[in-house]
Amino acid sequence: MDEHRLPTWPVVCPYCDSRFDLLVDVSQGSHETWEDCPRCCAPIHLKIEIVSVSGEIGSVIVGSDNDVI
Repeated sequence: MDEHRLPTWPVVCPYCDSRFDLLVDVSQGSHETWEDCPRCCAPIHLKIEIVSVSGEIGSVIVGSDNDVI
């Protein structure tokens, strides 16, 4: 998928409180993944919910690597 067409979702790093826009690959449907914070490089656990076949993002839950989300 073309990065310029990926939707973004605003998130806050649970480690350093940096705010950034997360690129979300909606073609995967609802899923869990880990992304490194662009500022402190800590692993962020993400649970992404896609609510429609057109790829609408319903929610993004953010947690530290050890959080159960």
